[in-house]
Amino acid sequence: MKSVTNNIILGTLLASVSLAASALKEDTNQPINIVSDNQSLDMNNSVVTFTDNVVITQGSILIKANKVIITRPPQDSGKKETVEAFGTPVTFHQLMDDGKPADGRANRVFYDLGKEFVTLTGNAQLKQLDSTVDGEVITYDVKKQQLKANSGAKGRVKTVLIPSQLNQHKK
Repeated sequence: MKSVTNNIILGTLLASVSLAASALKEDTNQPINIVSDNQSLDMNNSVVTFTDNVVITQGSILIKANKVIITRPPQDSGKKETVEAFGTPVTFHQLMDDGKPADGRANRVFYDLGKEFVTLTGNAQLKQLDSTVDGEVITYDVKKQQLKANSGAKGRVKTVLIPSQLNQHKK
């Protein structure tokens, strides 16, 4: 069962790793550590729930949430795990190979490992150095490396790009 739990937990970390294609390559080889005030396992439904002060670390990756639910589908379904994190907000931090930090936040983060699709909902933001994207919903298709941001009824999507930082990335 420990192996199943470790595989499920790995999915949580893939959400943040996948958001940055140039993330530190060593991170995925590092031990996964999850600390929370409470943890429950529903073996019949293959669901692990971590609640209250959830902190997940793996290498340079740091994820903080109020609650994380990892669901593993039936073995012969052909589907993969889903990870759902809730917080006020959920936050994540990771260093890229170039040494630059990448940060994100949202009230809810959902990652479908099978579709390799991440959805940040509610007060969503992705940030690298001083460049940011803010919206009500931000989605990221890992396979296609496509990001979309929507404002919903709350206003408009806001993007701030710092030209000097963009130029440094090209070098």
